[in-house]
Amino acid sequence: MTTPDDRLLLGPLLRYVDETSAAIWVETAAPATVTVTRGAASATAPTFVVHDHHYALVELDGLEPGTTEAYSLAIDDDRVWPPAGSPFPDPVIATLEAGRPLHLSFGSCRTSVSHDEKGNKTHGVDALRAWALRVAGQVEAADPSDADLDPDRLPDLVLFLGDQVYADETTDAMREFIESRRDIEQAPWTELKDYEEYAHLYKLAWSDPANRWLLSTVPSAMIFDDHDIRDDWNTSMDWRREMEATSWWHGRIVSGLASYWVYQHLGNLSPAEREKDEVYAQVLAHRGDAEQDLGPFLDDFADRVDQQPQTYRWSYTRDFDTQARLVVVDSRAARKLDPDDRALLDDDEAAWLDEQLRGDVDHLLIGTSLPFLLARGLHHLEAFSEALAQGAWGERGGRAGEKLRQLVDLEHWGAFQTSFQQVARQAMEVAAGKRGRAPSTVTFLSGDVHHSYVSEARPSHGGPALRSTVLQAVCSPIRNPLSRNMRFATAVLSYGVAGPMGRLASKSARVPDAPLTWTYAEGPWFDNNLAFLRLAGPSLRMWWVTGEVVDDHDRPRLAKVESYALDEDGNPPPRERFVSKVNRRVRRRAKDDSVRER
Repeated sequence: MTTPDDRLLLGPLLRYVDETSAAIWVETAAPATVTVTRGAASATAPTFVVHDHHYALVELDGLEPGTTEAYSLAIDDDRVWPPAGSPFPDPVIATLEAGRPLHLSFGSCRTSVSHDEKGNKTHGVDALRAWALRVAGQVEAADPSDADLDPDRLPDLVLFLGDQVYADETTDAMREFIESRRDIEQAPWTELKDYEEYAHLYKLAWSDPANRWLLSTVPSAMIFDDHDIRDDWNTSMDWRREMEATSWWHGRIVSGLASYWVYQHLGNLSPAEREKDEVYAQVLAHRGDAEQDLGPFLDDFADRVDQQPQTYRWSYTRDFDTQARLVVVDSRAARKLDPDDRALLDDDEAAWLDEQLRGDVDHLLIGTSLPFLLARGLHHLEAFSEALAQGAWGERGGRAGEKLRQLVDLEHWGAFQTSFQQVARQAMEVAAGKRGRAPSTVTFLSGDVHHSYVSEARPSHGGPALRSTVLQAVCSPIRNPLSRNMRFATAVLSYGVAGPMGRLASKSARVPDAPLTWTYAEGPWFDNNLAFLRLAGPSLRMWWVTGEVVDDHDRPRLAKVESYALDEDGNPPPRERFVSKVNRRVRRRAKDDSVRER
């Protein structure tokens, strides 16, 4: 395959697409004018500069709804995408169409290592890449008769729910780049230090030819999680004070948030949202001016929003006519960490989310990198750790609780009980029809935990009757599997006495009862995988796929891991039939020695 023109460093990434518009993001090697042509439609944009890197966001408008057409991209009038001799199909832009069944993909946690035998042995097969190879017609599916492995059309959106890049757990290739610039024996060692290193990390993440083609032809939306910045980001006030006392944290958080805005967040925004965005206003004012580097402006912006998160919103929504509303929640940067006023979402963010959680759609989808409904044992342990750290068992217990939550990563929704209780009640109100017409489902889409599952929830303690099915669907990791020991620990906390014992522990610390109770409907499983969701009226189908090496490590075949569905009336399957199958799967996958010890 002929490589892309050297002038095109990264991309194109197809980002926000609706019925009549599309946004295409690129990074170029030098100042340039970028042109995108799709049929009779064409648009251009000059590049803008951030820390000596050059970017463009090209915005096509006036497109016909429900149409699919190939496009090309030129730099200074020279076509550079698709590259000459590419074995992949021409990239397309497919606009949305009202009333058409909605097809989404989602997942999180993807490390960027080689796709050879060595990389697959340590990190498993990249599920995103395996899917890209299949839909591009490069490999056969494990079961060619399975329509889920050979879809009739590409998804309308792929939603990346955090940890697209790992700033703290760097790969050999990233460490080699870092060592070429500075002494890795000095802080922050082999972790990322500045914007230049973030730019290289994104290049490693998005440059593989198959994934690069996929991201050029399937619209994407993104939200960060902790490893985009650092493990346990904003776990507690003690954690934050420890980080701020270092010599390197300020540079990390500033470069992490500034690069996140450029590489991920900008493409999340709709045309109307871009028009109101304070940073994009500076881009519009200075694009085409190669002498005006927006790096200092973005650094000041990132510094401000880290210290005053209420001044900028990373969360966003997508409406797909009356069929679905997708609410993507920032569960990291907007936290309140004061021990006397602790919440996963600050007051402004909580009020915003409260406004977004409404019915009058067929399906309400809530994207949050952290699972809202963890395994019951884990949830109760997190609630207990928070209460302990807050002094429920005195000062000594408080110190033990803080150590416990940092040691075992107890910093999900369950460890922020004020926010968990609040959002649980809001979700129940939507499902009960108290916030507009009740949707068929209220579905939380999440990642982070390096295992996948589906849980079904219902009111506890005689709560209101729900008209919607409340679900938690998790897909994690795309490529970063748990070790055997961690799989076993997760399985233990997911079944048996762990749930009741955790509940007793949390009650001993006076944690309030949850307004919801939930149980696994499918899972957990630990494969590298990518999830898909198809909505049609009240029905919902989800399935998870993975890559399997048969003969060639570089060309894995696509296989299905699991599936879950509501029927055409929106009713879930009988729960009883899953029990023995799930226990068998947990025992089998927990014994898998083929992944690295982390």
